[in-house]
Amino acid sequence: MDFTLTPEQKLFRRTLRDFVAKEIEPVAQEWEDSGRYPTEIVARMREMGLFGLTVPAEYGGLAADMVSFALVFEEISRGWMGIAGILGSHSLACWILARHGTQGQREHYLPRLADGEWRSGIALTEPDAGTDLQGIRTTARREGDDYVINGSKTWITNARHAHMLPVLVKTDPGAEPAHRGMSLLLVDTATPGFTVERDLPKLGYKGTESCELRLDGVRVPATALLGGAEGRGMQQALSGLEIGRINVAARSVGIAQAAYDAALAYTAQRHAFGRPVHDFQAVQLRLADMATELQAARLLVYWAACRADEGRRVDTEAGMAKLFASETAIRASLDAMRLHGGYGYSKEFVVERLYRDAALMAIGEGTNDIMRTVIARGLSAHTTTIG
Repeated sequence: MDFTLTPEQKLFRRTLRDFVAKEIEPVAQEWEDSGRYPTEIVARMREMGLFGLTVPAEYGGLAADMVSFALVFEEISRGWMGIAGILGSHSLACWILARHGTQGQREHYLPRLADGEWRSGIALTEPDAGTDLQGIRTTARREGDDYVINGSKTWITNARHAHMLPVLVKTDPGAEPAHRGMSLLLVDTATPGFTVERDLPKLGYKGTESCELRLDGVRVPATALLGGAEGRGMQQALSGLEIGRINVAARSVGIAQAAYDAALAYTAQRHAFGRPVHDFQAVQLRLADMATELQAARLLVYWAACRADEGRRVDTEAGMAKLFASETAIRASLDAMRLHGGYGYSKEFVVERLYRDAALMAIGEGTNDIMRTVIARGLSAHTTTIG
């Protein structure tokens, strides 16, 4: 079993690291503190073609393999996890559209999304429906050749900068089970009745916005129905969330790597009792645990990504990677803070931001308790081979 990257993947990773080192790390702390939107970084990501990560080559995208996909989110999150969020939701929307959209939908949207000329995200969550997506209340009523949408969404990344959002709705609110009456509609954000009501204040995950949306009589043509058939929205969304969990797992690895790097550098240069802190056995043991868990998390992410590249269903593998990597990120950021002592609590050191960003990784794309349920279900159904 070969766990090494291909020469092409290594070159891609080197390019990403150079980009992060030169254009993200120097400004991350200042821009996060000021709330400044990273316009210049977004423009550079457009030039690099990163908005086309999950778009097929025939529509101008990179058509990246899933390991390269994971590398993007790992490396960018080492510099500033919020920037990875700008790409994450957009890439998920592109992936869903490329696999489930009609030919006309793909031709209309994907070239612009691949270029970054248009941006996207995905509008699933509602105030009363997060984990339980079947509990959404947003409806879309058919009126002639149109659908009329009414409802609200929350925690929607990229909402202020999106040109189009796939919105999960109930086209048949009375369907049993509920998922049979759910559909995804591709909504132009300039449509009358579509309103971004506010940006939600957050502990971390700065750099990109997370918004509340209101859809009040939003009228879209019937051709906006993803795939052209009602009742498939839940399956379409869940298929994308498998890839979304690889994204979150890779971001977690990036956070954990940055925390480990910061801890290793600080303990080497910080002195106590006449010698480097790194020389104390208690510190060495903590660093050893951090490094071991970090590498285990990375290999789990690459394993899930490789399985996805084989065309497999990877809900169990992606769930394992997301669960373990996110918990690793939380532990690594807290351990790095402890190893920094009082300085770890200061906004002048990066570990304070890593600690705040890591918390989201255990929540995003399904909470970790839900991941445990997904994993257990997959094992019971014998859908994943372990060992």
